[in-house]
Amino acid sequence: MSSSSSRRPEPVATTAFERASLPVTRVIAGLPPAVPVLVVLALVLVGAFIGSWGAIPLGLVALFLLWMLALSWPRLTGTERLMRVAVILLVVALTIVKIVPR
Repeated sequence: MSSSSSRRPEPVATTAFERASLPVTRVIAGLPPAVPVLVVLALVLVGAFIGSWGAIPLGLVALFLLWMLALSWPRLTGTERLMRVAVILLVVALTIVKIVPR
């Protein structure tokens, strides 16, 4: 098996948004698959357990997930879209809870 067959295919950017996002998506694609997941998990945990400042890491996670959703939207099925929107709404709700005082 050659090394070229084990590499991921080059992403194809069809819209201006995808072309603008391509440098960052290439960096993310070059990371081990667990790294982005662990970074998002760490930001959610930090955001959940620190005080009102926790809205900052949670907001970053929400923005990242929205960006990923926008990039993948045309390729998702209805159920996949619904699940991803639900996760983003959950993170946004956590962010709002951190911002609004009791």
